[in-house]
Amino acid sequence: MIALQQALWSGRFSAGMDDSTLAFTSSLDVDSHLAFYDVMGSLAHVRMLKKCGVIPAEDADKIIAGLKDILVKVRDGSFEFDYSLEDVHTCIEFSLTQAIGPAGGKLHTGRSRNDQVATDFRMYLRDDALRAAEAVNGLMMALVKVAEDNGDAVMPGFTHMQHAQPVTLAQHMLAHAFKFSRDADRFLDAFRRMDKCPLGAAALAGTTYPIDRRMTAEALAFREPTENSMDSVSDRDFVTELAYCAAQTAIHLSGLCEELVLWSSQEFGFIEMDDRYTTGSSIMPQKKNPDIAELVRGKTGSVVGALMTMITMTKGLPLTYNRDLQEDKRPVMESMATVIASAQMMSKVIATTVFHKDRMLEVTSRGQINATDLADYLVTKGVPFREAHGIVGAAVRHSIDSGRNLEDMTLDELRQFSDRIEQDVYDILPVIKCVERRNSYGGTSPQSTDVQISKAIEQIMLRDEVIRQESQLIRNCWKALTE
Repeated sequence: MIALQQALWSGRFSAGMDDSTLAFTSSLDVDSHLAFYDVMGSLAHVRMLKKCGVIPAEDADKIIAGLKDILVKVRDGSFEFDYSLEDVHTCIEFSLTQAIGPAGGKLHTGRSRNDQVATDFRMYLRDDALRAAEAVNGLMMALVKVAEDNGDAVMPGFTHMQHAQPVTLAQHMLAHAFKFSRDADRFLDAFRRMDKCPLGAAALAGTTYPIDRRMTAEALAFREPTENSMDSVSDRDFVTELAYCAAQTAIHLSGLCEELVLWSSQEFGFIEMDDRYTTGSSIMPQKKNPDIAELVRGKTGSVVGALMTMITMTKGLPLTYNRDLQEDKRPVMESMATVIASAQMMSKVIATTVFHKDRMLEVTSRGQINATDLADYLVTKGVPFREAHGIVGAAVRHSIDSGRNLEDMTLDELRQFSDRIEQDVYDILPVIKCVERRNSYGGTSPQSTDVQISKAIEQIMLRDEVIRQESQLIRNCWKALTE
């Protein structure tokens, strides 16, 4: 192994790498996670070299057999990484050469570690993007199920955390569901943009060998090769974009968790989380803490931090490859793992939470939450909305002073504020009626939320099919490469 290391560095350098330099520059603790993808990329590359006649078929066959042996060890966890080497690519190539002899040195023909790592990381994150879309899609389904089961449950809708207008629990859950729908779509959009293969771009300028980049792209389940060799090795847009997708999803998760934490408090009393997804207190026996929701909310900081890391790292980098880019993996790997796990956990939390509909309805009767409906009523009687707004504001002040809700005031009392108010006002003031009348497209009435539920389920099913097809294509390519 030492001889192999010396062969790599001895040409240009008069002295070997200092131990401190190796320790500082090594990325093996992080990019060892790319080992499977590195072997698959090498299998595709050597098969292409063989077909194009770039290396002898006999050597190519030895390399393929050696790589398959390494792949078995990578998959079962028995492959031993040599931490005296600086990255996973060198580690696997040296292990191959040690196993099959000088033929292993021909594997690197027509490529560089620059295009190699770009390809490996795209393959790794491509899988992560599909896993994230699947996890977020699952959370969306859990929210839609709550909406289906609670189409007529009425609760207060809030702005500025103040009672605003009555809504259905279905509408509230669907609001979160459609946020996560966009998140899942973003992961799939990022997948499509990163679905181009850099392999064959070599160090930065392409190669003089007669390679077939389309062959390697197809073998690795990429849609096509990248278009420009300099861009291929310097591009980390796909990493930053996925970091953004993760950050936006984490922000949406945090917002959902914030509400669940509030709703689980005695002051709200809207929900009770399942015992399996809560914890107790070390000294207060009565406590039931919403720890999963709080942890997901807390983890948002590190996910957003990963995005900031990528933006800052890539700002102002000259073309093409710079060693700064070695630092792109850990933050995004960790942020994607966090978001996937968080979405999966929140799916379980939502699916097992008990919603106290009676409590929600009771609270909705407070705070003159039907005031806008009274203003809308006056508009139907010919009062300009701005004038109606002032009339209802005065009526609300009177109701607060008298300690009664608008619907509890007599007709004579209401007519003090406008003679346009008639007996039929009591047909629109109950909060349930307020909800039922909001049947515009996207509105909160059960009729409208039924349409939203159908639309949400359609989106979920379409995404599930895309995820299934893309995952199957990748699995088929891995199978073909290892046969």
